[in-house]
Amino acid sequence: MCGAELKPLPEGVRRVATQLQAQGHPHLPRMLDDAARTAQQAADALGIAVGQIAKSIIFRRVSDGAAVLVVTSGDRRVDEQKVTSLVGPVGRADAAFVKARTGFSIGGVAPVAHAHASVTLIDRELFRFGQIWAAAGHPHAVFALSPDDLVRLTQAPVADVVV
Repeated sequence: MCGAELKPLPEGVRRVATQLQAQGHPHLPRMLDDAARTAQQAADALGIAVGQIAKSIIFRRVSDGAAVLVVTSGDRRVDEQKVTSLVGPVGRADAAFVKARTGFSIGGVAPVAHAHASVTLIDRELFRFGQIWAAAGHPHAVFALSPDDLVRLTQAPVADVVV
């Protein structure tokens, strides 16, 4: 043992792990050696297709300032007009907003365990894959799940939200 496995997990990862355990999810967060701030970095680290990365994109809803989380396939681009048609007008969210609303830094935003409830949409393109991977509260942390698990864990609707 080199001792690295004895380091305490970052707070965000612990929060995600706690929620996953509470919901009976069988896969706990996994810490990667290198940062996976982008879908491509995560896919490379895991040896999977970039589309299998469930990337979290945060918008700010104009009407009430709510965080809008769109969980999309790593090889797709969110269509802001489609999101607007589902939840109302949205704008870009800066790093401070993302951190304040979700409790996670950009590059590590998990689809669960947000500091404050987010309006969430799940990209139907994720269902092309049996297994996907999502950020787990830190740029070095991910967890495995299926698209159906994502729906169960978030209670979010599946929608057409990509270009």
